[in-house]
Amino acid sequence: MGMNGQGETVAAVDLGSNSFHMIVARRHEGEVLKMDRLKETVRLASGLDARGRLDPTVERRALDCLERFGQRLRQLRQGSVRVVGTNTLRQMADSHVFLAAAEQALGHPVEIIAGREEARLIYLGVAHTLADDGGRRLVMDIGGGSTEFIIGERFQPMLAESLEMGCVTFTRRHFSDGRLTPRAFATAELHAGQELQPIAATYREAGWDHALGASGTILALDRIVRETGIDEAPGITLAALRTLRERMIEVGRLDQLELPGLAEDRVPVIAGGLAVLIGAFEALGIERLHPSDGALREGVIHDLLGRFRHEDVRGLTIHNLRRRFAVDEAQSARVQAMAARLLGAVRARWELDENDGDRLDWAAELHEVGLALAHSKYHKHGEYILNWADLPGFSQPEQHELALLVRLHRRSFKPKLLNDVREARVEPVLRLASLLRLAVLLHRSRSPEPPPLERIEARERGLVLGFSTGWLEAHPLTRADLEEEAGQWVRHDLELAFS
Repeated sequence: MGMNGQGETVAAVDLGSNSFHMIVARRHEGEVLKMDRLKETVRLASGLDARGRLDPTVERRALDCLERFGQRLRQLRQGSVRVVGTNTLRQMADSHVFLAAAEQALGHPVEIIAGREEARLIYLGVAHTLADDGGRRLVMDIGGGSTEFIIGERFQPMLAESLEMGCVTFTRRHFSDGRLTPRAFATAELHAGQELQPIAATYREAGWDHALGASGTILALDRIVRETGIDEAPGITLAALRTLRERMIEVGRLDQLELPGLAEDRVPVIAGGLAVLIGAFEALGIERLHPSDGALREGVIHDLLGRFRHEDVRGLTIHNLRRRFAVDEAQSARVQAMAARLLGAVRARWELDENDGDRLDWAAELHEVGLALAHSKYHKHGEYILNWADLPGFSQPEQHELALLVRLHRRSFKPKLLNDVREARVEPVLRLASLLRLAVLLHRSRSPEPPPLERIEARERGLVLGFSTGWLEAHPLTRADLEEEAGQWVRHDLELAFS
C-alpha cells in the first residue's frame, strides 16, 4: 500500500510505558479514516529495574506484541510507518538492543522521542479530534512513566512539558504493597505536586478556556466516575476524584478493587494514575477536565501525513533555529545548493534516500550555528546546541545524527565519532558527512559564485570531481584543501579524486 489513488495509507505505533498502540489510517478527500487499530497492555515500565535493565519476561511480552503488530504492518511501504518510544525507552539502559529486536519484529524502524516532542504530538492528536473553536486549551496525558502538559491554540502548542510521573511508576513507588491507604495517597499526591511546582505558576498565568485529558488512565477514571454515579455531568472534577479516592481507600487493597467501569487490565496501575491526576488538579487549579479520544498515536498519524504533504514541522524548526542563532543565511544557502548537487550525483550509487537528503539539507543550513557561541571549535559548539536544543518534529536519533553531521563538517574526520551511531546508519551518516564537508570546502571563500564543477562521478567507495581546465591551478588554496580532505577520507576507506 502506501500512497495511492485512494490517499496515503500510514500507520503509527506508540510504544508506551503501560500499553502499546497501533493505528492504521488513510487520508481520503481531506479526512483521515482509521482502518485498523490494536492495543495491548505490556507494562514495559514495570519491567525496568533501578539500573534501567529490562526484565526478560517483560521484554518477551513486548516483542511478542510487536510480532503481532508486525503481521499487519509489513505490507506497508518503508516510510509510511512511524514507531515511537516514550519514557520507558528513554530510561532503558542499552535500549539499542531492544530497539533492534523491536525493528526486526515490526519490519520498520523504531525511534525514541524526547518528552517535549511527545507532548507536541499528543497535542496534535487531541487538537485534530476537536472542533476548531479557536480557544486556548490545556491538554494533559498521563502515561505509564511520564505525564505531558500542553497549552495551545488550534494546532499550535504554546507551552509543552513532560514530567517524570506516570500511572505505572507512581503505583510502583507509592502503592507497591498493594495497600490503598490515606497516607499512600497523600504521599503520592504530594509527590505529583512537587513534580508540577516548576511549571505550575507559568501554566496558571497562561490560562486556558478548556482542559482536556488524553490517554487510557484519564479515560478510565472518567468512565469509573460516570458508571459509579459519583458524578454524571460531562467531564471530571476534583470533588469527583476525591470521592473516588475515598471509595478506593474503603476497599483497602488494589487486588480487591472492583468498581463499575474499571477494566481488569487497568486495576494494577489505577491508584498511581488517580494520584497523579488529583495532584495536577490541585497544582494547576483545574476545574473540570473533559476526556479526549485523541492521543499520541493520532498525533503521529497527522504529523506523518503532514510530511507527505510537505508540511513537515522539522523544516520550520530548522529555519527558526537558524534565525534564532543568526546563522549567515546566504552562506547556508550556498552550501545547501552545493550539497544538493553533490547528493543528486551520488544518491543512487550510494543508496541514499529522501530522508537522507533532508538530513543533509538541514545540516547544511545549520552548519555554522556554533558561531553564535565562539569561532574557535564552532563545529563542536554546533553539535552541543543541536544535541540539547528542543527540536519539534525530530526524534532523538534524528537529532543526534543532525548534531553529528554539524560536528563532522570540518576539521578532523575521526572514525570514532561514529561509534555511537546505530549500525544500520553508520554508512549513510558517513556518506552524508563526506558530502557536507565537500560542500563547505568548496564555498570556503564565501563567494556568491559556485566553483566550476563540470563532472561529479560517484564510485562505490568514493567520488571524482572534475573542474574547468585551469581552475584548480588558479585557486591553489582550494586544491590544497581538497588534497587534505582526500587524506581525511582515507581514514574511512573512502577515495576523493579531483582534477
